[in-house]
Amino acid sequence: MERSETPVWMSLAACKGKDTQIFFPRGGFGAQSAARICVNCPVVNDCLEYALDNEIYNGVWGGKSERERMRIAGRRR
Repeated sequence: MERSETPVWMSLAACKGKDTQIFFPRGGFGAQSAARICVNCPVVNDCLEYALDNEIYNGVWGGKSERERMRIAGRRR
């Protein structure tokens, strides 16, 4: 998949159509609001893997905050 292509799973995401600011909280506060949306998402694992594979460390992806994803990435190394 080329970087410019949108992954198919994104069209199934629970966050589709939501205010993107929810997923990019400022100062590390507010990630819980995004995580509540992610908890029932049918593609939460795809989202998390996408962020990890593409080294995306800002915002909430796959129901995980930036710090949580950095810890996961560190354990995988």
